[in-house]
Amino acid sequence: MPIFLETERLVLRQFTADDADLLVELDGDPRVMRYITGGAPTPREEIEGEYLPAFLGYYRKFAGYGFWAAVEKSTGDFLGWFHYRPAPGDPPDQPELGYRLRCEAWGKGYATEGSRALIAKGFTEFGVQRVVASTMAVNTGSRRVMEKSGMRLVRSFVADWPVSIPGDEHGDVEYAISRSEWEGTRPPLLADRQEAFGVALRHR
Repeated sequence: MPIFLETERLVLRQFTADDADLLVELDGDPRVMRYITGGAPTPREEIEGEYLPAFLGYYRKFAGYGFWAAVEKSTGDFLGWFHYRPAPGDPPDQPELGYRLRCEAWGKGYATEGSRALIAKGFTEFGVQRVVASTMAVNTGSRRVMEKSGMRLVRSFVADWPVSIPGDEHGDVEYAISRSEWEGTRPPLLADRQEAFGVALRHR
């Protein structure tokens, strides 16, 4: 199970064909699926026949893009997943960020931690120019993660989803962050800080 990246508390690794049970459990929680299907679970046959093959296919086609299993370092527990890949029709240097975590992982900063790490890795290693993410307008938890990850609201829209979900009358929202915006929020490199400190001393 190759590891894609690590953070202070998380390991993001590739999925394997043996992860079907984890995904069935994740998508079987109506709280997790509230803003996705209205709470309906994803059938096992879809996970085994469609979802997992699609996840595994990304690793063979695209460097740096795909779906990543999120594992808690201290316990080894499966927390859910993150995706980071261009949406259909989008340019290859504009990945869409997404996440789906177990309820037990909510409110602990894991979604923000993983999102920030993926955004940074894309900008520093894979030539990404812009990252986007979207959710239902009423999904305040997910919107807060996007904001804490440095993304800003860029538009509201109404999508034609196949399933009607309570709250979808308020539409959806899209957040984004560009490479230049991300670079502008980064702390200065150590050499830059040392140089600035030296200049400050010379002018005391």
